[in-house]
Amino acid sequence: MLTDPLFWLVAIPAVLMTGISKSGFAGGVGGLTVPLMALVVSPLAATAVMLPLLIYMDILSVRSWWGKHNARQLSILLPAAIVGIAIGYLLFDHLNEQYLRGILGAISLGFGTYGLLLSGRFEHKPSGFTSFVAHAGGPPLNAYLLPQRLVKSQYLATAVMFFAVVNGVKLIPYSLLGQINVANLWGTMLLAPVAWLGVRLGLRLQDKVSESLFKQIILALMVLIGIRLLWSALLG
Repeated sequence: MLTDPLFWLVAIPAVLMTGISKSGFAGGVGGLTVPLMALVVSPLAATAVMLPLLIYMDILSVRSWWGKHNARQLSILLPAAIVGIAIGYLLFDHLNEQYLRGILGAISLGFGTYGLLLSGRFEHKPSGFTSFVAHAGGPPLNAYLLPQRLVKSQYLATAVMFFAVVNGVKLIPYSLLGQINVANLWGTMLLAPVAWLGVRLGLRLQDKVSESLFKQIILALMVLIGIRLLWSALLG
């Protein structure tokens, strides 16, 4: 993986976009990264490399948004997310690489299409399961938070705190499953500067770039990547 130029060609922009999304756009398009990386490496490797990076980005983001979150909303969201993570852990042994590509493709295509057709309006609460298998908790989180009509700073801070806790919790099952290993951590460390740059760009761009345009572009990419992963899973 680390010696494959195609991996870096895909991983660098994917991690950069994730950092921008997490710090400046409530993580709403962070679900792009793992499906995109799964085009060139196994889904297991993609999720394992990304999890420590996401936690690193969370730490950087939390410092900027600390104290601005809505504690009541977090008390509603986090228990449901943790249950979803537990379900993902229990089902993990039943998901081979082909199944995971299909699941990633369905998640990417579903969220991308739904977001484009409904302009980001969703009706369901966030799922820890999608976060566990694809680090794609952003779209369902926004599905719940957007109708709450929080002010922008509180909305962003609540999303940042939610992902910080959820990704920290995911370290436990990922470690138990043997996905946090030396090979994957090397990829994480080499991509860490890109993650840092993405977070800094997100903080700077949040008031200067149209959030709607940014999300529309990423959602369109999620549709295309979802189709490609489903095609790959079906051909098997």
